[in-house]
Amino acid sequence: MSAAIDTAAFAGWLRANDLGDLETIEAIAGGQSNPTFFLRAGGKAYVLRKKPGGPILKGAHAVDREYRVLTALSQTKVPVPEPVAFCDDTAVLGTEFYLMERLEGRVFHDASLPGLDPDERRAIYLSMAETLARLHAVRPDEVGLGDYGRPTGYFGRQYRRWLSQWQAAEGMDIPELDRLAAWLGDHLPEDDGQVAIVHGDYRIGNLIYHPTEPEVVGILDWELSTLGHPLADLGFCCMAWRTTPEEYGGIRGLGAEAEGIPSRKDFVAHYMGHAISAAPLAPVHEAFALFRFAVIFVGIAERARQGNAAGAEAERLAPLAGRFAARGLELIA
Repeated sequence: MSAAIDTAAFAGWLRANDLGDLETIEAIAGGQSNPTFFLRAGGKAYVLRKKPGGPILKGAHAVDREYRVLTALSQTKVPVPEPVAFCDDTAVLGTEFYLMERLEGRVFHDASLPGLDPDERRAIYLSMAETLARLHAVRPDEVGLGDYGRPTGYFGRQYRRWLSQWQAAEGMDIPELDRLAAWLGDHLPEDDGQVAIVHGDYRIGNLIYHPTEPEVVGILDWELSTLGHPLADLGFCCMAWRTTPEEYGGIRGLGAEAEGIPSRKDFVAHYMGHAISAAPLAPVHEAFALFRFAVIFVGIAERARQGNAAGAEAERLAPLAGRFAARGLELIA
């Protein structure tokens, strides 16, 4: 059993919530967000997600929001794991946590999808686009998420949030990020009234696919979700085409290795063919996504410096803040 949590306290919580005896539990390696564990209890397979210990940025790692959005979307056609229970008693594991079902399927950590034939690669990416459109078609107020975030001013609000996190970072000098932030401050998209449930980290590594079919069966990692503009998610999703394999697993520059994967243009067109929005994706939407992800890497560097990053590769990933900011600058040159 994992030494990262108090398994005796957790086993007691499981029994108190009629979930049976704890049989096995293991920490999932990798990832820079909320510590995650696979476990079996009472003959069933679950996933445990908890906040990391130590200092964290205000509003970050909100597992209560993850649990809330999973609960709401589990009643829709959007594929998500079934939420099981939430615990806000920090005396159990030191932080809030929740339990959800463990879905059986495939997770592709390499966006180039090695080992698959071109037809399956294409179908996997098109399912990714269709699933995002399905999420954005859900009306927040109809699933109890009308107050999940402010319905207007998304880009301005998010820009101020991530800019403040960048400005609060200590000991980091990234001129590219400064220039990208300044440009975005003058070119943010106007509020056009579109409101959707946005995932905030929608990429292929956060999806579970059917064990044998190219079909998304679960969307994971909802900690950055809120109400916002659907094109923010689409722009974020397009980062794979803008970044290289060395830049957190992008597909830019790949040839035969990525044969079958649709072009960024075709991917966007497929999303638009299934979406309720008719607004076009613009360079500013993708530049904004790259800016936001650059600041996320700044946060990874901060947690690595403080010694409480969830992943062992945090220090290696920290320099990617400048790389992603530079990719954003390419879009606006």
